[in-house]
Amino acid sequence: MWDYNKKVIEYFLHPVNAGEIENPDGVGEEGSLACGDMLKLTFKLGKDGRIADVKFKTFGCASAIASSSVMTEMVKGLTLEEASKITNKDIVDKLGGLPEQKMHCSVMGMEALQAAIANYRGGKAGKITEGKIVCTCFGVTDKEIEKVIIENDLNAVEQVTNFCKAGGGCGSCRGEIQMIIDKIRGKKEKGAATEAKPKKLTNLQKIQLIQRTISEQIRPLLKADGGDIDLIDVEGSKVIIAFRGMCSRCATAEFTLKDVVEARLHEFVSDDIIVEEQSE
Repeated sequence: MWDYNKKVIEYFLHPVNAGEIENPDGVGEEGSLACGDMLKLTFKLGKDGRIADVKFKTFGCASAIASSSVMTEMVKGLTLEEASKITNKDIVDKLGGLPEQKMHCSVMGMEALQAAIANYRGGKAGKITEGKIVCTCFGVTDKEIEKVIIENDLNAVEQVTNFCKAGGGCGSCRGEIQMIIDKIRGKKEKGAATEAKPKKLTNLQKIQLIQRTISEQIRPLLKADGGDIDLIDVEGSKVIIAFRGMCSRCATAEFTLKDVVEARLHEFVSDDIIVEEQSE
């Protein structure tokens, strides 16, 4: 059984603002019944342009209902600009905390609110989907994963799963989630990594460093998703590789080539490296 605090239990047992507004100004939906959680949020603006009324319908667990309920209290009386700045952290703080495995419920509340505001401003009602689907089990995109990583300072696949469910189904996307984590964290650490790169390399040193970077920084990521990589040749600044296993027939091979392989070699070897896949 989950260890909920008294505030979460109170909002679950006695939710406020439950229901649906007739002729709302904004409608937002997040989640899906297939995934186990779904939230529909509706709001009405007053003459002053502030949120006068807001209601929710949630299918889900205690933390999903509590998160939705407390969020509706938080946005009442706010302008849409003010409401759009509410984060899942704000929702969790207002509740006094949630179990780590239930953090995705606060994210669902935040995203439903953002979808409702977007709907009022001219977008279509329903779930906002941007980017490429990474987790097919739960329909989570790379943009959604990047957002929760950045806003909550996540550094592990298990944390990403807790916040947005990605990777919590069949697990085939966990390798790609790790790549996204590494890409984001790599940007934060780019300054220190750049200084650590050798100023000048001989051809032999460059090849050895490329081999080591592939072995230590790239291959483990690909193997986590059933793939692999071989270094075929080095011609000046051009590095020729071949993907193996699942990577050899993956639809995201181009993303992996540039955003993982080439990015890592830029980070640890040289900025002028161009990576190409071996032609068949």
